[in-house]
Amino acid sequence: MLVASYQLSGLQKLFSADEIKTLKGEEHEITEVLSYFATSLFDKNRIDDVLWDIAENCISQLKLEDCVIYMLDSSRKVLVQKAAYGNKNAGQRKVLNPIRIPMGKGIVGEVAATGKYLCLANVNADVRYIVDDEVRRSELAVPIIINNRVVGVLDSEHTEESYFTEKHIFIFLLITRLASKKLKQLQNEKVQHSVSISGENVYFKSVEKLMKEEKIFRDPNLGLDSVSQKLSISSNYLSQLINQCTGNNFSYYVNHFRVEDVKNKLKDPEFAGYTILHMGLESGFNSKTTFFKAFKKHTGVSPGEYQQDVKPAIEM
Repeated sequence: MLVASYQLSGLQKLFSADEIKTLKGEEHEITEVLSYFATSLFDKNRIDDVLWDIAENCISQLKLEDCVIYMLDSSRKVLVQKAAYGNKNAGQRKVLNPIRIPMGKGIVGEVAATGKYLCLANVNADVRYIVDDEVRRSELAVPIIINNRVVGVLDSEHTEESYFTEKHIFIFLLITRLASKKLKQLQNEKVQHSVSISGENVYFKSVEKLMKEEKIFRDPNLGLDSVSQKLSISSNYLSQLINQCTGNNFSYYVNHFRVEDVKNKLKDPEFAGYTILHMGLESGFNSKTTFFKAFKKHTGVSPGEYQQDVKPAIEM
């Protein structure tokens, strides 16, 4: 519940109050997916990077077979494939044999012309269907709209008939709105610059709570990937989050909590029977070497020296 509330708070800057209200009424997993998409796009400052990131995440996060993003070439009134995952890219950020679809032609062309999404259970029974890399059975196409004008289409096909559900449609509608906001932002910025994150960032607050209250730093296998999964954000975003909010990298940040935990144990009479190494391992360090090195880096003294300094105070 803690992480979910922070995800919704973070999304308030991306969607209107009405959109957030609708989102709250949906399943938690939808919030997680959208949160991941939003944070993954955070540092993207090129349109191509935004499109490829969305296409890739549609495959990885939604477990789809195929995803293609078409962008409108307004001068020629055609839609051009700009990013694709599935058979169309063969593992590279390059669309193989990109097709061009005239406005109003095919399913994608009609979505672009009308500005309304189409979800088809069986495309083989639809005369509008245009075969791309291979024949599939169902298709979902949703327009990307900026300032009431269609600029592109997010499209996915699947080999199963009637594959796409109401949930898929809802997520695609939110993803295209997110894409619209990001693309509009890039179009309006004449000079690209890096964006900053402050300590008031809702995701940073969530990380702090996970560390201070749930003490996840005690897990010796804790890493960027495992924490980002807990928050449903991208690991790259989490790395930037820690760097900008603390001035240190993720490893230093986590070890700070571990060292503080050891210091508290060294002061606590209840741990008098513990060895110093045992305390370090219980606080999340995975070896004597990393424990001693991190402790001295953070305090300027070894664990043994620190214990000697606090002993008189404990005995008093």
